[in-house]
Amino acid sequence: MIWIIFAALSAAAVGFMLMSLRPQKAALGRSELSRAIFEDQLAEIDRDEKRGVISGDEATAARAEVSRNILKASRMGSSGTRQMDTTSRMGILLATLLVPAITFGYYTKFGNPDILSLSVADRAAERQERDEVVALASRLETELQAHPEGGPSEGWMLLGQTRMRLGDYARAADAYSVVADRDEADSAVFSMLAEALIAQEQGVVTPRADAAIARARELNPMNPAGTFYAALSLEQSGQGGAAHDLLIERLDLADGYYPWMDTLIAQANRIGASIGRDPISVAQFAPMATQPGPTQDQVAAAQDMSEEDRAAFITSMVDRLATRLEDEPDDLDGWLRLANAYTVLGRQAEAVTAYETAVSLADALPDTDPRKAAAEQGLASLRD
Repeated sequence: MIWIIFAALSAAAVGFMLMSLRPQKAALGRSELSRAIFEDQLAEIDRDEKRGVISGDEATAARAEVSRNILKASRMGSSGTRQMDTTSRMGILLATLLVPAITFGYYTKFGNPDILSLSVADRAAERQERDEVVALASRLETELQAHPEGGPSEGWMLLGQTRMRLGDYARAADAYSVVADRDEADSAVFSMLAEALIAQEQGVVTPRADAAIARARELNPMNPAGTFYAALSLEQSGQGGAAHDLLIERLDLADGYYPWMDTLIAQANRIGASIGRDPISVAQFAPMATQPGPTQDQVAAAQDMSEEDRAAFITSMVDRLATRLEDEPDDLDGWLRLANAYTVLGRQAEAVTAYETAVSLADALPDTDPRKAAAEQGLASLRD
């Protein structure tokens, strides 16, 4: 419907512009009017001469002046006005052709008719909320910098996370760097620093980010974020196979289902598609991909079940997760788990709906957040 409306509005606008290209009578009417005025002036000169108001010589001079004005007006009507009309017509024609083409091209690239419009009040409220967050972040930064001992690490990490949410990746990296230089910095600090550095460079892994990734993995080889960014670095250096292997190795070490597995699986499938490897699923690494997960007794009991009972058992767990998400609709990780579970069970339509919800929730996240990529890639794989 939106495209029909756009087409109708464009056609109407183009139609009005094309109407101006029709032959105009305004210039001809103006020329005739000028000639009529000059003829009245000549008649008036004749009457004044007959009444003796002006002499014969004065009448002759006046007639000559009016004649010159008539010739001048005639030349303007036949050349100057025609030149102006030609230029105007060309400008209108170019505008008629170029404006719709440029507008359509711009909207096709940057527009999105599916985004709900926001009222002015909503936009003002959003801007006010953002301004308040920016002010609080600036105040926190000032207090941390003024602290005699350099400020607590928790405060710097909070500042970095806030800057990340605001999209100020460079200053987020600066905040994380303060903690990274301290002895108590753990693997998570370095993986968050790597994320900020990569986001700052629009997804490119720089040498500084590589160093942060290496340190994160050195402090904790099991850190899934470190594995994710290490695989991204390998891929960008042309080592797609090594990147895919690294992700699979980390997934193999999982002792159960964890939300980060969805992200690593999506990353592995994206890389695998470019190097000709088969897609993987969470079922290969955590068959009970639901939350809360089954207890050891439940797993043991499931192993003794028939195929039908086991399927019913898994389905009931998935349904419980879906019911929980009705009460907690903002749980992005939960929607990703549910989408994966539906995919494993072959319930594609429900998986698509779950992924669409996850994509909507992840829209506000920075592009470097792996959950955003997992949601978008999961949805794309089901629609292909």
